[in-house]
Parts: sequence; structure tokens; C-alpha cells
Amino acid sequence: MSWRTLTVEDLEREYSPSSCVGGDIAPFLGEYVAQSQAAREACAAAGLHVAHLRYGEAPRQLIHFVRPPVVGPVPLLVFIHGGYWQELSPHDSFFAAADCIRRDVAFAAIGYTLAPEASLDEIVAEVRSALAHLVSEAETLEIDPGQVVTSGSSAGAHLAAMASIEPAAVSGWQPKAMVLVSGIYELEPLLGTYINDALGLDLPAATRNSPALLPLAGAPRAHIVHGDNETDEFKRQSEDVLHRLRASGVDATLQQIDGRNHFDVILDLARGGEDLGEVVLELLVAPDHSTEATDAEL
Repeated sequence: MSWRTLTVEDLEREYSPSSCVGGDIAPFLGEYVAQSQAAREACAAAGLHVAHLRYGEAPRQLIHFVRPPVVGPVPLLVFIHGGYWQELSPHDSFFAAADCIRRDVAFAAIGYTLAPEASLDEIVAEVRSALAHLVSEAETLEIDPGQVVTSGSSAGAHLAAMASIEPAAVSGWQPKAMVLVSGIYELEPLLGTYINDALGLDLPAATRNSPALLPLAGAPRAHIVHGDNETDEFKRQSEDVLHRLRASGVDATLQQIDGRNHFDVILDLARGGEDLGEVVLELLVAPDHSTEATDAEL
């Protein structure tokens, strides 16, 4: 069924992921904070410094970064938080850091100015600038720019895609792979819903900020993920961008994580022993195209 057959009320329900968890997302947001604090404490206990890297003058233009205590350039997992471009921060998006450090992988959580203070065009530009900063400082940070995986959850998955697909977006650089979790890749369905109140998107802005509608040939390898307890529209968006990427010749896989919803699936991002975490860690450390990611295609 096309999303165009849905009423505004239907769309608002479908694009409200809280509808799958009883409407109360506070426990999940609390878990982000608690696990991020635990990760910081684990880094401190290991004698590691969590740096706050500034990539611009605006208050939220910060990257929270940590690297493992090993010699030489290391792989980097970049995470971009969700919150419908209107909530959250890198402070409560640091939960994967300790898991990365255990595997000798650096971790960076990107902050950006939230809507309505910033337009979506401006938010996308900020995330691209943040990635450009990390790449430009790769030698100083002791990271390998050829072993970077960008990732994001929900709105963060949208931003990770927007910053990863077009080489010109980050001075000709692209990540090794992108991990897109529970994302929105075509924004037109949001027009007319309450979600757009803070964004103020019109059709041209929604179109140019829809990664599914960008030229996709040459995009980096993509691993697309969603929980089994998500709305039909979030699942459809994942399936749609998968098929568009594959039709453009991109190596793309889709993974449904059983027992997870829109909010808790991301907590497995780099966790060893979990389906998602094992795929992400393999993407980070394996040579290009040497392994096959899990493909639980629907």
C-alpha cells in the first residue's frame, strides 16, 4: 500500500514510533542517559580522555570523541542521534563508546543544532561539516579515514545517509560503510503532520533532503536495520531505500532485529554478542568487501 493512500491521522500514527511502545518513551530516553554515563565511567576507569571537539561556533556543534589506548590509526564508528531533528544530544548518545573501545575502535557522537532553531538544510550541512572535521583531523586523532563507519538512529539515520551518500558532501570523502537504524529516507510523508511543525518543510525542501531520492550510484556499502516492533511505515521506508540502493548497484543489506523496537534497537549498535553489534564491528575491522553482513531481508 502506498503511503499516499493514508490519511493525516494514519501518517501521524505511523510516524510516531511511540505508538508501538504504549506511548511512553521516557524509560528509553532514560536508558540512553544511563548507558551513556556508564560508558563515560568505563572510559575514565581505563584512563581514557573523552574529548569534546568543536567543529563550529554554535553551542551544539560539538563531537564527543574517544579512542582506544593502542598505537597507530584505528577504525572509527560515528554515531548521529535521532529525536526527529528536535531532541537529544551527543551527551546522551555515547552508549556505544565502551563497546567500541573494547574492540580497539574509536567512537564519535556528533551534535548538531536542533529544529526549529536550525532548518533541516542547516542541520544536514552541520553534520557534513562535523564529518569533514573528523576526516581533516584524522592524523591528529589517530583514526584511519578509510575505516570509518557512519551510523545513526531514526532522524540520525537520515542524517548519516545524507552525509554519506554524496562524495562532494564531505570534500570528496565517503565512509567505508553506513549503518542506518530505524530511519526515514523520504520526507514527503511528514508534510502536513505535526512532526513538520518544528521543521517547516515544504515539498522542495523535503525532496532535496530525502536520501532515497538522491543519486545513489557510488554510495558506500549500507546496512539498514529496524526492530521487529516498529510501525509499517518505518519498515517500508527501510525496505524502499534498500531496493533503491541495490537498483543503483550499491552493496546493501537489511536486518530486522527481533525483540527490539524503534528506541532500544540502537542500544545494540556496537555490543558484542548481539546481532546488530556483531555486524557493525565486522564492518569496522574487516577489509572492504571481504565479508558478507547479515542479510535478514524481509
